[in-house]
Amino acid sequence: MGIMLLFVLVLATFLGFELIAKVPSQLHTPLMSGSNAISGITIVGALISLLGTWNVQDDVLRTVLGTLAVMFATINVVGGYLVTDRMLGMFSGGKK
Repeated sequence: MGIMLLFVLVLATFLGFELIAKVPSQLHTPLMSGSNAISGITIVGALISLLGTWNVQDDVLRTVLGTLAVMFATINVVGGYLVTDRMLGMFSGGKK
């Protein structure tokens, strides 16, 4: 089981790198917006996971992982929107 999970991780990493490397620069902003939406879904899933910790008192691992998932996904969403805004600002032209 562990070898299969490692294989999937390596394959997904390689495939993701190859796909992103071949994206033209004109499509980076829409791609960033799509990844922000996926991170938003991650936040919702992590919050739902954290809701279950109120019923189980001794599930510390679930609480820690859920909290980390919310934190990292939120950082990803905010950073993604900041980068997207900055990229769109480069195309708006100079002040007249």
